[in-house]
Parts: sequence; C-alpha cells; structure tokens
Amino acid sequence: MPTTLKEFETVFPKLVKDLKEHCEKYKLPDQALNWFEQNLNHNTLGGKCNRGLSVVDTTQLLLNRQLSQDEFFRSATLGWMIELLQAFFLVSDDIMDSSKTRRGNPCWYLMPNVGMIAINDAFMLESSIYLLLKKYFRQEKCYVDMMELFHEVTFQTELGQACDLLTAPEDHVDLDNFSLEKYTFIVIYKTAYYSFYLPVALALHFTGHASPKNLKQAEDILIPMGEYFQVQDDYLDNFADPSTLGKIGTDIQDNKCSWLVNQALKRCNGSQRKVLEENYGRKDKDKEAKVKKLFDELELEKVYKEYEEARVKELREKIAAVDESEGMKKEVFEEFLRKIYKRSK
Repeated sequence: MPTTLKEFETVFPKLVKDLKEHCEKYKLPDQALNWFEQNLNHNTLGGKCNRGLSVVDTTQLLLNRQLSQDEFFRSATLGWMIELLQAFFLVSDDIMDSSKTRRGNPCWYLMPNVGMIAINDAFMLESSIYLLLKKYFRQEKCYVDMMELFHEVTFQTELGQACDLLTAPEDHVDLDNFSLEKYTFIVIYKTAYYSFYLPVALALHFTGHASPKNLKQAEDILIPMGEYFQVQDDYLDNFADPSTLGKIGTDIQDNKCSWLVNQALKRCNGSQRKVLEENYGRKDKDKEAKVKKLFDELELEKVYKEYEEARVKELREKIAAVDESEGMKKEVFEEFLRKIYKRSK
C-alpha cells in the first residue's frame, strides 16, 4: 500500500526535535531556536511531499514487503531530507524571482520580520539534511554514497537554476536567448535529478540495491520522465483550467523559457514571431492573451498531445526492458509513470 501523506508527516516532528537538540548543544539562545523551528515548519510542511513519499514507496517496492517500524522511519527520514532540500531551493527561488505566495501563504521572505534573514534560513534548511544524515546513517556503509549523492544533486539543481536565470531574466525579454537545447538542460538539471532520480537512488542505497547497473537504469528512465513531467507542467500552466490546476498560470507574463514558447519559436512565421517579440514576458493581461491566442493558432495543444504519446511509449519500452537481476523492480518506474501520465494538475 502506498504511504499516505498523513503517515509520512508523523515523522517530521521527531526530526525537528532532533535538529533543535543539536542546536541546544551549542546553547543557542531561545529566540534563535524558536526561529529555526518556525523556519523548518513553515518552509518544509504544506506541500504534496511527492518526492519524500517516493522514497518510502520505492523502498517498499524494492523490498517487496511491508516495512518494519524502523525501516519506515528511516526511509521517511530520507524522504524528509529531500523535502528539506526542496525547502532550501524554494526559499531561495522565491527571493530570486520576487514571488509573492508559496503553497497558498506569503513566501517566507515576505512573512513579518523575516526579509533577507530568509537567505540564512535557506542555508540552515540545507545544513539540516547533513545533520540528520549523520545522526541516522553514519554507521551504514552507504553513508558516504548518500552524502555525495545529496551534494551532487544539489549542485546539478543549482546549475539548472543558473542557466534558467541567465536565459530568461524576468526584466529583460530576449527570445533569441531561448532554445530547446537550453530548455532541456534547465529541466533535466533543475527538476529531473532531484525530483525523480534522487528519491529512487536513495531508496536503492537504503535497501542495499545501489549497484552501478541499477543506478544507471534508474537514471536512464527517470531523467527523461522528469523532463516529460516538466513539459507537462508548462503545458498545464497555459492550457489547464485554473480551478483544476489550483493556480493561475504565469509562465507567459514571467518570461519563462518554457516548452510552449520554444515550440512556438520553432513553428512561427515572421509576423507571428513579431507577436511574440511584442507581447511575451510582459506583465500585462492583454499582451498575455495575444500570446495565448498565438499558441492556439500554432496548435500547440495538439503538438503537446503528440509529444506526450511518443514520450510515454518510449518510457514504457524502457521500463519493459528493465533488468531485475540485481534487485531493481519495474514497478518502481511504473508507479512514477502512473502518477504523472495525463495528470490535470
């Protein structure tokens, strides 16, 4: 049975307690200790926790049985480390993007009295990963591998973010800067590694199945799957009903180097290109409407549907060919694909 969010969330208070106890060893003043606790709870809780839950569910699939209490706790702890990594990225991203809300609340840096203290708070969220990893996994032979994996994936995500910020600054629109090659780099490094590969790689290490072959198989399937997930996200941002999506898409106004604008640039004629040049990336509802109309003219919904079917067919073929001789299970990948194929939000 897949783990519920409620079950997963039962583990987090214990981890907050561990982190606070670590700070108490340094005699951290109460004001700073309470602030740290607030930072942890505000920024790590409240999401869907798909990445964290995937560690527990993948562990269960790899072991092919119910987890013991200790196995559940420790795999969930690894899952919460990914959620802490996500929190570190989001707090930083929101400052860089001047975002206003996150998960229905004001962004952390916009909360009363926070401001730029949020930068240090982001660093503390990242450091928390390594304190928990040491506490619960230092005795394991996979300890160094897991530590290196977190460092590597963090750097990969930062490279994706760097490329994104340089390709599509919000205040300067230059469509010549966009390309599908850059788009692919950004999504693979900014999203696919930490959202898709990291949960499975951690579960492989935790269950003792992290052979080079299994890690390679995971990467070969999960990176294109993560890319598909982001293309889907870009499609939904424009074409999904906001009431189903749960938010109003902002990619066009935010000058995002999205899959849709790159497809449009590839397909448009001179006058259509001019429409894009004049209207893309502007904080203006009417200009946004012109871009949306152009996306319809270029039949990008149809282009996406064709992309989706081709990509999913390719992924299913790769999953069918998975070698299970070293403990990998096809269901791990089937489960990921089931969750995202034809999703509406």
